[in-house]
Amino acid sequence: MKIKSIKGVKDILPGEIEKWQWVESVAQRLFSLYGFKEIRLPIFEYTDLFKRSIGDTTDIVEKEMYTFKDKGDNDITLRPEGTASVVRSYIEHNMHGQNPLTKLYYFGPMFRYERPQAGRLRQFYQIGVEAMGSSSPAIDAEVMTLLIEFFKELGLQELELQINSLGCKECRPQYRETLKLAIANHLKELCINCTQRYERNPLRVLDCKVERDVEIAKGLPKFKDHLCSQCQQDFAEVQKHLDAVNTSYRVNDRIVRGLDYYNKTTFEVIAKTGLGSQNAVCGGGRYDSLVEDFEGPPTPCFGFALGMERLISILPEEKLNHLEKSPDLYLVCLGEEAHNLAFQITHQLRTVGLYVEREIDGGSMKSQMRKANKLAARFALIVGDNEILNRRYVLKNMDGGDQWEIPADQLAEEVLSRLKPTD
Repeated sequence: MKIKSIKGVKDILPGEIEKWQWVESVAQRLFSLYGFKEIRLPIFEYTDLFKRSIGDTTDIVEKEMYTFKDKGDNDITLRPEGTASVVRSYIEHNMHGQNPLTKLYYFGPMFRYERPQAGRLRQFYQIGVEAMGSSSPAIDAEVMTLLIEFFKELGLQELELQINSLGCKECRPQYRETLKLAIANHLKELCINCTQRYERNPLRVLDCKVERDVEIAKGLPKFKDHLCSQCQQDFAEVQKHLDAVNTSYRVNDRIVRGLDYYNKTTFEVIAKTGLGSQNAVCGGGRYDSLVEDFEGPPTPCFGFALGMERLISILPEEKLNHLEKSPDLYLVCLGEEAHNLAFQITHQLRTVGLYVEREIDGGSMKSQMRKANKLAARFALIVGDNEILNRRYVLKNMDGGDQWEIPADQLAEEVLSRLKPTD
């Protein structure tokens, strides 16, 4: 039987990977300007970490986690999301004792067993950001503004930031009971998932995507009408800061997110075009009790995660045209002596920062020039018996056709001066 990849995973091949590398490089540069530093996390953790952080009533824990026993009979799970691992690392390495505000970001694969579809795989990749140690609404606004600026640098325009407040431990329980009473009048009309979640987590009814449930949710009590005075003030402060830097947004009462640990400010970024009904590009919010839940010190936090596959799928083509790099120079070798010398010349030019390819298998000058054209090389360096004898090689501009003789002992300097490679 022919070996194939597992359903729901994919290879990221040359021609595609350049897009990923570009997105990651933009993220690294921009996030560092805001003071965020990269963290590399393990891809598997003890299962209890995710059960305790994500919540037993979520689809992730109930249906989607890749969980197995290791050889020590421990319950192990491939990470379905990154925040829980960041919190575990934050506590384990005593980061709270090093800085009052810790700013971290991460890249990496996540794993969830769900039906593969456009922009959603069983092994998928995320970029995540976590600001840990401040309850200031300014942090909420700063992180969301960072995200919107990131999208702008990627050339994305048709996006909408939607925000909501989920209240705190003071006002949330009262709202939860009010919501349950209102939902009870519609239990027979709701989908099976909502009726099953009703007792354990009625807030999930608000973000159900079933069309009938969406209509019912519109008539249910709104969080904003049941916030305590402090939560109202904090949410107003978030909006004030967003307005101050012209970060546009819309308040959406139905955003509750799929993870149990969120409180106060929560948000999603929605693509207006290109993704159909599953149009959320990014989501996140405040989670002020998660560190404490894991026996860490009280640590208010705010963060987000976005899926790379969905993000890549909506990048504008004009931003991607320059990404696949062509050789600065293609080395055309004519004769056995030239082929023997080619390895040395290629190495010499690569050590000064040039992207160089060369002919490996021989062939006529015409066939080698065709290969140089196919690779879209900027220049060709022609090395044959006469060139070696005279110690002067021929450098040809593959675009304009101009050519020059280059002294062998000044090869690197001359090629650099002619090529003037861009970063």
